[in-house]
Amino acid sequence: MAEKVLADELAACTERCRNMDALLPDRLAAFATDVRRLSPEFADVVERMIARLGATGAGTEAPKPDEAMPDFLLPDESGRLHSLGEYLARGPLVIAFHRGHWCPYCRISATALAESYPEIRRLGAELVAITPEAEKFNAELKSASGAPFAVLSDMDNGYALLLNLAFYVGDEKKAHMSAAGWDITPFNASDAWTLPIPATFVVGRDGRVKARFIDPDYRKRMDINDILTALKG
Repeated sequence: MAEKVLADELAACTERCRNMDALLPDRLAAFATDVRRLSPEFADVVERMIARLGATGAGTEAPKPDEAMPDFLLPDESGRLHSLGEYLARGPLVIAFHRGHWCPYCRISATALAESYPEIRRLGAELVAITPEAEKFNAELKSASGAPFAVLSDMDNGYALLLNLAFYVGDEKKAHMSAAGWDITPFNASDAWTLPIPATFVVGRDGRVKARFIDPDYRKRMDINDILTALKG
C-alpha cells in the first residue's frame, strides 16, 4: 500500500512539473526536490548510483563536438525504420536519448522538447528521441508528451553501447526501482537492466556533432535554449 501511495504522489508531481511554466532545468529540479521530500531513501540511492557512474567516467567517450556521429537504423513507434543519413539529407538533427516512458524526468523532458519543436523546425532541423523500449511503449511516451517527432527504439541499447552511453543500473538501484513499481524488464524486453545516459546531441548536416550534453545524473538534461543556440550557430 505504501508503494502505491508513493507511486500516486510521484505521478501527480510528474504532471505538475511537466506542465510548469518554467525552463526545463527548473522543471526537472522541482521534480527532484519532490522525490527527495517523498522518499529520502530513494533519493540517496540515486545519488550513490550517480556517484558510481561519475567515478567510472560514464559517457565521457561518447562522440564529441567536431567528431562524426555514427549512423543508426532504428524503428519508430509505428515500426518504420529511420537512419541518421535520412534525417541529415534534410537538415541538422537533434538526438535526445530518454530512459523510457515510465521515467518521470523523461516525460518532463519530452514535453519540453515537444513545446520547442516548432522552433527547431523553423531553424531547418529535425528532432528524434531514442529509448531502449519496445515500440508500443515509445508510442505511449509520444502520446503522453504530445510529441510531433519520432521516438525510436534502440532495443538492447545497441546504439547507446556504440556511443559509450549504456550502463548497468546496479543491484541497489534495480531493487529500489522494482519496489517502486518501475520494473523496466517488460518495457525493454530484456532483463539486463541496462539504460542509456539521457544524452543530447546536435548533429550538423555534415554528420558532425555541433554540441552535446552528457551527464550521468539523469535528473539533468540539455537546456532547450542551448539546443536552439547550437542550431543557430
